Amino acid sequence: MLLIIESTCDETAAAVIDEKLQIRGSVVASQDELHRIYGGVVPELASRAHVERILPVIDEALRRADVTLAELTVVAVCNTPGLAGSLLVGLAAAKALCAALDLPLVAVNHLHAHVYACRVAAQEEVFPCIGFVVSGGHSTLFDCRSALEFNVLGGTIDDAAGEAFDKVGSLLGLSYPGGPAIEKTAATGNPKAFRFPRTFANDDRLDFSFSGLKTAVRYALAPQGTEVADARPTQQLIADLAASFQEAVVDVLIRKAEQALARTGHRVLCVGGGVAANGRFRTKLQEAMQRNGVRLHIAPRELCTDNAVMGAIAWERFRAGLVETLELDIIPGLQR
Repeated sequence: MLLIIESTCDETAAAVIDEKLQIRGSVVASQDELHRIYGGVVPELASRAHVERILPVIDEALRRADVTLAELTVVAVCNTPGLAGSLLVGLAAAKALCAALDLPLVAVNHLHAHVYACRVAAQEEVFPCIGFVVSGGHSTLFDCRSALEFNVLGGTIDDAAGEAFDKVGSLLGLSYPGGPAIEKTAATGNPKAFRFPRTFANDDRLDFSFSGLKTAVRYALAPQGTEVADARPTQQLIADLAASFQEAVVDVLIRKAEQALARTGHRVLCVGGGVAANGRFRTKLQEAMQRNGVRLHIAPRELCTDNAVMGAIAWERFRAGLVETLELDIIPGLQR
């Protein structure tokens, strides 16, 4: 049995996965309520919450799996990328278990795990493929030649898609997190009301930039020389802004996925990350991949946001002998 620990940002999660990639037990403790007042994740608060929750979450995952510590074969932990304080909590817990139980330790890359969520859900081979992570902190395309070989094709150079959703949601006075709030509000809006920029959509580079789009929404809401706080938008205007913003993000994401597929020749696309839960994105991506004759795997919504199940990629690393010592450290930044 594999125990996985995930604490890269603001979800404390643990899961028990067997060798056939069957989910035996999974627990996720969200911190949304804790950070809502601030409109975003506060790193120090996140790490303190992890300290309080990590042991109860692990204990509950084992209980749901009906597995004892003595039945574990290996422990895995996401050690990169993420918030330094949050990563340290998960790593310390994993090391303590490995030291006490004399178990091997496997390191997991959080972004690779998001792609592997598609493999767990599909219960069939998905590699080689294009791996696409669209989340709060990352918009990254990978050439995945196998479950152990991920090569970065491109990524965000400023705001990631999920971060842009949160910031625009705040501009529009919507609740946190911004992704679900914008999707709900956009349902009654006109996605063609505003022609917002689609940065890099027609460039060959496989990178993303959403900061300009965020700025465009700000000035559509409150023209230059005026303050957002002084704007008095109607509910319909807010809905139109939300829908037009969402459409611009979705268009760019799909265009870049198509370019990555064309560049590599892969005919399989695996998509994970919090933004992959967006209904408009899922619908338009499915339509685009069907037109292109590409086999699409999108992680189920419950495996899009941060969770420990996706860390089942640790089985691939363990079988390949990629085991760490207790000197393993965190790598907070994204390594390209």
